[in-house]
Amino acid sequence: MTLDRKAAINVAQVLSEALPYIQRFTGKTIVVKFGGNAMIDEDLKNSFARDIVMMKLVGMNPVVVHGGGPQIGDLLTKLNIESHFVNGMRVTDTATMNVVEMVLGGSVNKDIVNLINKNGGQAIGLTGKDGKLIQAKQLKVTHQTPEMLAPEIIDIGHVGEVSAINTDVLDMLRNSDFIPVIAPIGVDEEGNSYNINADLVAGKVAEILQAEKLMLLTNTAGLLDKKGNLLTGLSTKQVDDLIADGTIYGGMLPKIACALDAVKGGVKRAHIIDGRVNHATLLEVFTDQGVGTLITGANDNHTTL
Repeated sequence: MTLDRKAAINVAQVLSEALPYIQRFTGKTIVVKFGGNAMIDEDLKNSFARDIVMMKLVGMNPVVVHGGGPQIGDLLTKLNIESHFVNGMRVTDTATMNVVEMVLGGSVNKDIVNLINKNGGQAIGLTGKDGKLIQAKQLKVTHQTPEMLAPEIIDIGHVGEVSAINTDVLDMLRNSDFIPVIAPIGVDEEGNSYNINADLVAGKVAEILQAEKLMLLTNTAGLLDKKGNLLTGLSTKQVDDLIADGTIYGGMLPKIACALDAVKGGVKRAHIIDGRVNHATLLEVFTDQGVGTLITGANDNHTTL
């Protein structure tokens, strides 16, 4: 099929706009957290996979970390295992942890690997157990009421936090044609498995790898102000101020805190992007406008790159 003149000019403009971004990020590591609607809608899944393959083909080093909460919930329901939540986190006993490993380390991880491979990439699925990639410890949750003299420690089972990332496996894959796809399951020194929030894992992986970008796909347009307007470019200080004045609250707080910690830890830029938009990842990496909120260090003025 031959493009008409107008369509051909549009294609040329898109490629021209992408060129400085390709030059800027060739050889750089970009950590992408894949979750939300982008993991459920077939069109969004395929556009995401093509975006990741494209990034690798032009010389970038994408690392994918994925969630899978809804898929875990569905299988628990089918198995008649009741879920309980504390502070938004699923209480994870041994039976629930077995399901988490089946879903995250098995079906979801392999589906994403297959999706990337089907779209022309070479993906390899990993959990934190592979090569001791994600070393974890149990997450301690506390609760305190005004009448309590000391906070109560609540045991939520096999829910963990990252204590260390072993980069040996990732370094080997980054220096090859393969794309790592990581399920957020960690392991401690005794071999106990832990379910870890995928945003936190992505943030820690980005920080340890000193990634150029951390990209968190969400089910929202990005970070909004109190009037509902999208905030496109923010410094870490501005984000701290927005948390302090209550603009950032509720379910967005953990995600923003993850992005903030990563940037303060050396990641060049963090992006909260709208995973409901086709090719959201490419739009954020290769275009001037992007599709979400960019968070940079206090001294970084490159808000478009």
